Amino acid sequence: MANHPSAQKRNRQRIKRTARNRAVRTAVRTAVKRARVAIESGDEAASALAQAAAVALAKAAQKRVVPHAAASRTTSRLARSLNKGAAAKG
Repeated sequence: MANHPSAQKRNRQRIKRTARNRAVRTAVRTAVKRARVAIESGDEAASALAQAAAVALAKAAQKRVVPHAAASRTTSRLARSLNKGAAAKG
């Protein structure tokens, strides 16, 4: 355990930051999962869910919880699978 006051403060900050990052990361994963399930099932709300996932990814990347490139890649793959599903429908 930290003994110096500055080290104790850094430990408190680490705990808060970790909890905040974990909450953001979990929300992003849930949004992406919901979008993928909706796209695969051909749900009408797939477009809205994909948009919500893209927004969540962008915010997480802005907060540096998720790497910027990973957020862009995931958003791109969601959009590509959404468009592929729309083209298959007709």
